[in-house]
Amino acid sequence: MKKKVLAVLLAGVMTAGMLAGCGGAAAPAADAGDAAQATEEAAGDEAVAEEAPEAEGEEAAADLGGVSEDPNTLTVAAWDANFNIPALEAAAEAFKTKNPDFKLEINTVSGSQDVENAVTNAASAGDYSTLPDIVLFQDHYIQQYVTNYPDAWQDLEGAGINWDDFGAEKLSYSTIEGKHYGAPVDNGTAIFAYRTDILEECGYTIDDVTGITWDKWLEIGRTVKEKTGKYLLSMDHSGDDLPYMFMQAEGLSQWKDGKPDLVGNETYQKILQVIVDGANDGVILLCNSWSEYTDESIVGDQVAGVMNGNWIIPTIKQVEENKGKWALTTIPTLSGAEGYAANGGSSLYITANCAKADLAKEFLAYTFGGGEGSMETYDNALKNGGVITCCISAGKSSVYQEPDEYFNGQPIYADIVEMGAHVPVVEQNDFHYNLRTAIGTAITNATTAGGGADLATEIQTAQDDIDRQMSL
Repeated sequence: MKKKVLAVLLAGVMTAGMLAGCGGAAAPAADAGDAAQATEEAAGDEAVAEEAPEAEGEEAAADLGGVSEDPNTLTVAAWDANFNIPALEAAAEAFKTKNPDFKLEINTVSGSQDVENAVTNAASAGDYSTLPDIVLFQDHYIQQYVTNYPDAWQDLEGAGINWDDFGAEKLSYSTIEGKHYGAPVDNGTAIFAYRTDILEECGYTIDDVTGITWDKWLEIGRTVKEKTGKYLLSMDHSGDDLPYMFMQAEGLSQWKDGKPDLVGNETYQKILQVIVDGANDGVILLCNSWSEYTDESIVGDQVAGVMNGNWIIPTIKQVEENKGKWALTTIPTLSGAEGYAANGGSSLYITANCAKADLAKEFLAYTFGGGEGSMETYDNALKNGGVITCCISAGKSSVYQEPDEYFNGQPIYADIVEMGAHVPVVEQNDFHYNLRTAIGTAITNATTAGGGADLATEIQTAQDDIDRQMSL
């Protein structure tokens, strides 16, 4: 029962605090250059806010559809009709080349929490018959659910997936005790996009913000602010993922051996100081909400730079008059080496209720797992939903090599796949979002606008808070 309470508690924290995404789509795109005309989701990986679960035993139990008796039909539950669903539809169509009688019955739920609650309820009842063959599950949460409910899942060992065709960071979420459980779907690789016309106005090029130190970046940002009035970066500070991404770009985590690694962590304090200094100097705009972040700072043209998971690209592209004025690159670091990070993402998992595990494994391997249908799957997933492949070989298709006119002819999708292969694996924790909230408060209090509190003291307060929450 304690495991159930923990799952419900963490789901509630996730829902309340998360506005980071890997998003959905506004309308199907005609080609790769337009493929990411998607609207983001918010809530962990997805940009549609969800209601918090009710108390233990009372959480909403969404109908995930169960399974089909037809031997050639698989069922899957996923969310976001404009993002994940087109990717699944593309996979189903590609697999028909191998199995013409194949059908994929897709149950579109309102959000990731529907899947999480359904698994929790099924495990608590000891009855998995309500689950579909396959579910989409958030990367940041799957290890908790496999650990708490090991009987709810079937692993992908023997599926014939070439795991070397994926970045190690993406696989780290779905690999539990040495076994692969999930087939990666969407690429959460972080990008740093810049307005090249504004950089040029200030005497810089995209090369000047590539492979630089944060100190140099702050210097450039102050110049940009002084000459143009624009910030060089913004973030939804109600769900601030900058500390996580900045640390991952350093190859480091906010956790060590299952505990928060904040106090006495010199690198972490330097990273937070960059954010505080940036906010104080008008280089970083810390927005109060998701809509302020997307609608005002990005679409409202307040910024000359955007850094987040690549699902933020559709928001950037909403401003038609800025077409041809953007380029994307890697993340600055304390040392000046090019940094790589990721934010958001999900994978597909076979449930205990799947009696056709061989068919499910064959389908996942052929489409999302680097098999013969992966290139077709991901080409159409990109065109129709803005989903970027996690599968390195699929990213070598001609569709991914197409120049993107909005980004001044840069083949951004091929570049993103390449960048994803370099994202370092860092330690994760079920209290990821709890820590994000606590550190967000620390940053606020340490800024001039927030009172200018001592940063080291605020970090200590944050660690004490997380230690307390983890001991409950």
